[in-house]
Amino acid sequence: MHLLVTLMLALNLLAVDLAGIKTEPKLEKRSELALRYADSEVDAARDAYKKGDTDASRAALGEVEAGVQLSYDSLMATGKDARRNSKPFKDAEKATRQIMRRLDSLSDLMSAFDRGAVEPVQRTVTDIHDKLITGIMGKKK
Repeated sequence: MHLLVTLMLALNLLAVDLAGIKTEPKLEKRSELALRYADSEVDAARDAYKKGDTDASRAALGEVEAGVQLSYDSLMATGKDARRNSKPFKDAEKATRQIMRRLDSLSDLMSAFDRGAVEPVQRTVTDIHDKLITGIMGKKK
């Protein structure tokens, strides 16, 4: 039991930033950690915006985008076919869909002037989500 708690703490420390996540040798695990990180950065962006710190909010949004991109790049680097080994790709698809919804919610919270910070991130996440769907559901090559 103590070993399990220690392992969980170590994983949480690893996921503190993208640099730590990039050191994860297992690409599928790296993808998962990057998506968890991106999801937590949506919270950070929302919290910073509510406090009036638009610079911190924009920085967190940049981390969301970088995390989702790292996740996708990691999955692609596995060399696995998304149609045959769909679980990690489907998990990433579900996570990106959730992040898209959360970004929409954040955009609704923001003033019209500040929404420009969210829109490029939304486009990136939507593009990656669409690529994941195409990979899973696309035609055989």
